[in-house]
Amino acid sequence: MMRTLTEALNCGQEATAQEALELLIELAGTEPRFLRRQLVDVVGSMLQIAEAESLEEGTRHLAVEFVITLAEARERAPGMMRKLPQFISRLFAILMKMLLDIEDDPAWHSADNEDEDAGESSNYSVGQECLDRLAISLGGNTIVPVASELLPAYLAAPEWQKHHAALIALAQIAEGCSKVMIKNLEQVVTMVLNTFQDPHPRVRWAAINAIGQLSTDLGPDLQVQYHQRVLPALAASMDDFQNPRVQAHAASAVLNFSENCTPDILTPYLDGIVGKLLVLLQNGKQMVQEGALTALASVADSSQEHFQKYYDAVMPYLKAILMNATDKSNRMLRAKAMECISLVGMAVGKEKFRDDAKQVMEVLMSLQGSQMETDDPTTSYMLQAWARLCKCLGQDFLPYMSVVMPPLLQSAQLKPDVTITSADSDNEIEESDDESMETITLGDKRIGIKTSVLEEKATACNMLCCYADELKEGFFPWIDQVAPTLVPLLKFYFHEEVRKAAVSAMPELLRSAKLAVEKGLAQGRNESYVKQLSDYIIPALVEALHKEPDTEICASMLDALNECLQISGRILDESQVRSIVDEIKQVITASSSRKRERAERTKAEDFDAEEGELLKEENEQEEEVFDQVGEILGTLIKTFKASFLPFFDELASYLTPMWGKDKTAEERRIAICIFDDVAEQCREAALKYYDTYLPFLLEACNDENSDVRQAAVYGLGVCAEFGGAAFKPLVGEALSRLNVVIRHPNALQPDNVMAYDNAVSALGKICQFHRDSIDSAQVVPAWLSCLPIKGDLIEAKVVHDQLCSMVEMSDRELLGPNNQYLPQIVAVFAEVLCAGKDLATEQTISRMINLLRQLQQTLPPSTLASTWSSLQPQQQLALQSILSS
Repeated sequence: MMRTLTEALNCGQEATAQEALELLIELAGTEPRFLRRQLVDVVGSMLQIAEAESLEEGTRHLAVEFVITLAEARERAPGMMRKLPQFISRLFAILMKMLLDIEDDPAWHSADNEDEDAGESSNYSVGQECLDRLAISLGGNTIVPVASELLPAYLAAPEWQKHHAALIALAQIAEGCSKVMIKNLEQVVTMVLNTFQDPHPRVRWAAINAIGQLSTDLGPDLQVQYHQRVLPALAASMDDFQNPRVQAHAASAVLNFSENCTPDILTPYLDGIVGKLLVLLQNGKQMVQEGALTALASVADSSQEHFQKYYDAVMPYLKAILMNATDKSNRMLRAKAMECISLVGMAVGKEKFRDDAKQVMEVLMSLQGSQMETDDPTTSYMLQAWARLCKCLGQDFLPYMSVVMPPLLQSAQLKPDVTITSADSDNEIEESDDESMETITLGDKRIGIKTSVLEEKATACNMLCCYADELKEGFFPWIDQVAPTLVPLLKFYFHEEVRKAAVSAMPELLRSAKLAVEKGLAQGRNESYVKQLSDYIIPALVEALHKEPDTEICASMLDALNECLQISGRILDESQVRSIVDEIKQVITASSSRKRERAERTKAEDFDAEEGELLKEENEQEEEVFDQVGEILGTLIKTFKASFLPFFDELASYLTPMWGKDKTAEERRIAICIFDDVAEQCREAALKYYDTYLPFLLEACNDENSDVRQAAVYGLGVCAEFGGAAFKPLVGEALSRLNVVIRHPNALQPDNVMAYDNAVSALGKICQFHRDSIDSAQVVPAWLSCLPIKGDLIEAKVVHDQLCSMVEMSDRELLGPNNQYLPQIVAVFAEVLCAGKDLATEQTISRMINLLRQLQQTLPPSTLASTWSSLQPQQQLALQSILSS
């Protein structure tokens, strides 16, 4: 095969050579390990082709594509390419050299929009794309050492093209190398900031570009550690009036910086940045104005209410652009102004924004009515602006819905614009004239999809979801149109964003219908309408789940299904529960087999630590799926109680393996929580499971993972409460397990406190329900000495309520001989009362206050005095004021 290629090249038959290369690329993608024995020779030859200046660009690009394809073949040949370090540095050098193929074209400087890439060659764009792919497929440990050798050399060279190339390369590899680069942030940031002063504007542009990209890929670390160096540098670049391209790009880098930023970092710089952006807003160059608008929007979004003080200065300019930028050449400017106004409105809130909102709505409504061309960016921006205005105004937005909804539904119902040709036909889908075509080859067909249509559809679906979420029952009138639009899109495989949006909208629609019926706003419809909608949505979700190829979307679908089940509750009929249970079996089986395939990959001969890291991340996605399965089962158990148990029995063989020592902590935790739910919700009906599950539960009480411990000790408490005679024989074992958790030296550390609090709660339940099986004179005071608990606020309310009840019943063991534990009890009450509403319910608080007043009246003064004196001074004061009020 290689000889054919070499001979073709030697005879100058490059067309034949290119065909051979295309076939080899296909081979590298589908069967990379076939090449492993000859890897060194094959990759060596390819790099030679890529380096040969006498060959056509097309041929050299194919040789590069071959090597990158091998690097990307992670699933089939994990780690294989990382074994060839000398090739990786050679390839990196080739790609860097491709980035030098750039002219200083005057058109770049005088451009009207940011997309103008005058002077960039096809070499340049291939180099850029391949650096990104290489870093993502090989990772930082392999790429960073190579880059840190080459980039400084490029930056030290005299030619501006080399400085430019180094900065572009840095921005391209950041995503794939983020973990390693975060460890060397100082060098990375310094390297970029030093070039902010470069004499050549294209280099300064590339430096700003790099900071923008790094803010995204290395945030929020970069923002936290280097804001005091980065923001002033960007602000200074905004003053470069000689070079509008640089100014505009500095503004858009502020956007990247602030997206990953907390208000406290941004606030000190706001005066300076907002001031400069206002100057840029009034600049004659449209590109600079657009950059300033996006930056303002993002700064407002990140600083939230801190932006209020700039509102009065900024809003008049924004409104002026919205009203006056009516020319076709200004479409994008006006669209960005809408985006900015709606984000500023959301940041400062309804009170501040209300008056301007009305004017802005008027403009949007008149635009909405006008005929817009299909490629007008305004549509998509407008859809988003309306939804933000709705989030800002809440129910006050309802009058505008009749204007907003018809075009929104139209966008959500767009049909994907698909063209199909045969893969080997020469009349390729014309990509040149339409940037927004994406092509994929499936078998012998080439499919082209117009992405702009899909983007608009995805935006519209997301917005529908926003309205339903924000307006709740107010969204009711639209459900009949929205549900039939979105339900079929659960299986819209052309675009993930469309599916995700449809998935998140399902529970919102159901909730809206249910609330409207409950509040009598459903235009004469009743419960049966909610059932009808539920019968339409839930089976559709289950069916879509069955076919969903993406693990992350699977988890979202399970999450949405769980929310729907909580809303529908007992409306579900048995056949629907059956189909959900069958689907859960499928989900667990599919997830296990994905894990098995990953485990297979670890056996590949080149498998290395880096690959292991990546597999771990992929497996964490599976935990998310199982987590959602646990949530759904919890909901079904809470809804149907004991009548769900026949289904639970069917699932047992899928769930029991999850308790195994070989499983991750998260899987064990979820399996335990499912059993906890069964014991708590099904009570007597669950006793038959105790023999099987309690030994597991007891063992898990001392698991090394604190979340597993928390779930297990909580379960012991549940079994103590509802287990009756079935729990009796285990009381001793349970006490010693709980004792280990409670007496642990670091029990109150943040990581362990939830397990501790639940163990204290379980101990209380044993005192309450199994008093006759314990040495209560020892155990009850031991429990008291753990109080109050302050970590798990749900358990705190339960435990402190139990303490109240025991004091009201004058519990002998609790008060102790001669009431010796009274001061302790009063101290606990004092702490709970001083904590406000967190640690006890309103009812418990008033019971505590009554008990303390009774004690004041019934106890001898000397006992009272010693009880009070055991409190801290501030507690004494707080108690006195509570008791006297």
